[in-house]
Amino acid sequence: MTCVMLREKLDAYIDSSCPPEELELLEEHLRTCPSCAFEALHRMQLKQATKAAAIERFVPSAEFRARMATSLHAPRRPRFAGFWVPSLSLAAGLLFAVIALMVWVRHVQRQQAVSELLDLHVATLASANPVDVISTDRHTVKPWFQGKLPFSFNLPELENSPYRLFGGKLVYFDHAPGAQLVYFIGKHQISVFILQDDRTIASVGASTRTNGFNVESETSAGLRFVLVSDTNPADVHQLADLLKAAQQP
Repeated sequence: MTCVMLREKLDAYIDSSCPPEELELLEEHLRTCPSCAFEALHRMQLKQATKAAAIERFVPSAEFRARMATSLHAPRRPRFAGFWVPSLSLAAGLLFAVIALMVWVRHVQRQQAVSELLDLHVATLASANPVDVISTDRHTVKPWFQGKLPFSFNLPELENSPYRLFGGKLVYFDHAPGAQLVYFIGKHQISVFILQDDRTIASVGASTRTNGFNVESETSAGLRFVLVSDTNPADVHQLADLLKAAQQP
């Protein structure tokens, strides 16, 4: 990824709204490009400063104004005085530390989100009553969620496909309600989590394999679909495509 490409996507990165498939490329570039890393830190600081100013208007005190006036009229040191060299080195070190911290925090969030969804999937596998509404008919399962969720979704037609809908239930992820649908392909169970797309769930990678399970994440119509199963990645990906297509008008 070039510097020009990264800076076009930098605002989305800072807002945690860039697509998961671009996240690793952006973070890799920031780790190796001081110029772009500095720009990222500058934009983040600017955003935080703007937000703070919007929350509470700052009015300088008379004492502060006096100090500033004195400072502005004080003799200036030579522009290229030697003291700036160690200061610049310290600033560069702090900058890379901040970038490394940002990358680490995103990695931890991603791992925590995946672990929480895996726990929900495993609990369903072990439960004698894995779903609250049992039906292979999408026109029965979808209406069951109406009034229980702050969003709506569509389910795909599965005729002539290898997938079979089993049912669904209400789940909570990051203190927000979502839907968990259970599908089967052969003897393999696939959990489909449907959640509102936000910065927490966006940290789940596009596709990964964790603890023997394949996890795939897709977005469509403001929703995040996360699929978890021990079946092969191709089967998981095909069902994800069917779910995405069902959301299109």
